[in-house]
Amino acid sequence: MNLYKLILTNNACYKAGRIITPKGIMVHSTGANNPNLKRYVGPDDGLLGKNQYSNHWNQDKPDGRQVCVHGFIGKLADGTIATYQTLPWNHRGWHCGSGSKGSGNDTHIGFEICEDGLTDASYFNAVYKEAVELCVYLCDLYNLTEKDVICHSEGYKQGVASNHGDVMHWFPKHGKSMDAFRAEVGKLLVASAPATEPAPTTQKTLYRVQIGTYSVKANADAMLSKVKAAGFTDAFIKTE
Repeated sequence: MNLYKLILTNNACYKAGRIITPKGIMVHSTGANNPNLKRYVGPDDGLLGKNQYSNHWNQDKPDGRQVCVHGFIGKLADGTIATYQTLPWNHRGWHCGSGSKGSGNDTHIGFEICEDGLTDASYFNAVYKEAVELCVYLCDLYNLTEKDVICHSEGYKQGVASNHGDVMHWFPKHGKSMDAFRAEVGKLLVASAPATEPAPTTQKTLYRVQIGTYSVKANADAMLSKVKAAGFTDAFIKTE
């Protein structure tokens, strides 16, 4: 993952300052043919490139809307793929609206994958891989699993998001589904988990204490009675 940070401090969402305990991750895609991060993230930090229209989301209400996500995945000015964190991960975002059962904004970290024309397999594979790795990073950070990852359209079906189709209008065009996405997140989580070392096996050493040896059984019986009276109830006589 190629992760950078540029917090959208001018966005009204950031200014609201509400904190959540992340219980899941919601994957979005932008719904517009523009794979460049500078369209949404700004101002230019030397890597993004200049947004000539200054319509990035680092303003109070971008395009007049109350919108803000925790991160974007897309192209830098040099064409390489990167992730930009745009809100603190535990900040309540404005990324999914609400549904019949509440809002994923209260429970989920939401990030956007910048769409292109939806047909470029090379671009798709690169941002898909970046998104998987971002989810693994966030799962590790907040003790989540791949089962806690959904897309916007799944959030709508679960009643915690508005009626949007992302990302299922795009992923299937390249042979992917959210189940496949979750499976890849799960594999990387297993691969990145620290190895559990087996407990060391120790040889158990036993020590035997012998009090005495007697040729007369009565004497042996007398000694056995004494040691048992002293509390050594498992003492015994062994003939040789």
